[in-house]
Amino acid sequence: MLIEKTEYLTAGVHIGMKSCTKFMKKFVYKTREDGLSVFNIQKVDERIEAAAKFLSGFENIMAVSRKGNGRTAVEKFTEMIGGKAVTGRFPPGTLTNPSFKDFYEPDVILVVDPLIDKQAVKEAVQKRIPIVALCDTFNEVKNIDMVVPMNNNGRKSLAIFFMLIAREILKHKKKIKEDSEFKFDIKDFGGQI
Repeated sequence: MLIEKTEYLTAGVHIGMKSCTKFMKKFVYKTREDGLSVFNIQKVDERIEAAAKFLSGFENIMAVSRKGNGRTAVEKFTEMIGGKAVTGRFPPGTLTNPSFKDFYEPDVILVVDPLIDKQAVKEAVQKRIPIVALCDTFNEVKNIDMVVPMNNNGRKSLAIFFMLIAREILKHKKKIKEDSEFKFDIKDFGGQI
């Protein structure tokens, strides 16, 4: 595992929603008595590692989060890997209109929530840009190239994901050799309470 299982649990990475789409069922460990779905931590960890390996093959990575809880994590992540962050509202034309002042041509995009970040997903599909998305149990996954199943609402959950993915990308790109060289923690990604 990329980190101790207890760290995932403490951050709430495994907590899903009461509704669960057909595709997301395969990542669910169980449904609690209160109706909440719980992700299989092992599968979440495997997907984070797979996403890091996939993303490390690209130079220009754009990370998108309309959710306020993801803002700090996305900005720190893109700062560390040399990508571009779009937080808050995703301006139409960012990926599709070369005349737009903030036009950008990423090699891949990473969205915190494909439902909330649907404008970014729509434009990436039009431009045939691969899409990696953090998907909770209720998310539909149409047009998503790689799904990372996890709680995409919690600040700590997002902080731990972006911390791990940044560290793993830097390792894959040979910018650091081992975990101990990564001098950042969950607080740097907005994970404090």
